[in-house]
Amino acid sequence: MIIDCHVHCTKRKSVQRRGGSHYPTADEMLDMMDAGGIDMALIMCGIGCECRNQFVTPEDVLEICALHPKRLIPSCCIDPRSGGNNPDFDFTPFFKFYKEAGAKSIGELTSCLPWGDPRVRNLLKYASEWQMPITFHVAPEPVGYYGLVDEVGLPGLEKTLQDFPDVTFFGHSQPFWSNITGSATEENWKGYPEGPVTPGGRLVELFEKYDNLYGDLSAGSGHNAISRDEEFGFAFLEKFQDRLMFGTDICFPGQTLMQCEWFPANLEAGNIAPDVYEKITWRNIDRVLGLGLA
Repeated sequence: MIIDCHVHCTKRKSVQRRGGSHYPTADEMLDMMDAGGIDMALIMCGIGCECRNQFVTPEDVLEICALHPKRLIPSCCIDPRSGGNNPDFDFTPFFKFYKEAGAKSIGELTSCLPWGDPRVRNLLKYASEWQMPITFHVAPEPVGYYGLVDEVGLPGLEKTLQDFPDVTFFGHSQPFWSNITGSATEENWKGYPEGPVTPGGRLVELFEKYDNLYGDLSAGSGHNAISRDEEFGFAFLEKFQDRLMFGTDICFPGQTLMQCEWFPANLEAGNIAPDVYEKITWRNIDRVLGLGLA
């Protein structure tokens, strides 16, 4: 069993993404999942204007997942600026509708607002009340990027983890995973740092301190964090085996899914213990989302 914690698809192709590609259709994505040995996947919405040329609404995701209920798991997403851009807006109707319709989480949250913005904190208050995990993207600055705006060392995220202990956060993106090393700087935390992981990484400290922080290992960012220094990576997987989740971030047809090769190869080589492999590839997300597969 492999469950992917982070994929994208669309009902129909529209405006090209940056770089000229399109999201795959559901059928194209299922073919990619089959080729990679992925049994099920959590589909992200795409509603942030800072991030997407083509919007994928929660309603789209729910409709796609209803056609493939044994393979696809729906998320929903709500922009903190919804409801008149009001920090006191009542999000109850949104959460009630989407949760009753089957959405298991919020994702992908990409609004370019600081973690401490009152509108973000208002949304998180309702996520806590409705027990909805959140997949978030981090932005190093509000212009030219997308995601919750933070600084090197992720102080905004840490304050949020402290203030919302009942919300489970799925961390994702280059600025998130680059903080795994003590050598993260203003110059390298926006991309894919190379070389050995040095002691003192803020992300390791955050995982040690906050049980509500989970790691979305998708995309080049998550893969780079554990593969750039494999001795560190295997130890990291072992130490935080209960809070890490396999993912690919499928975004376009023909994409190379590095995780689908790296994880099985290292299981076979004995670098990842079978019980750790099972937790990361499906048991953790099954437990957090309440899928009832175990």
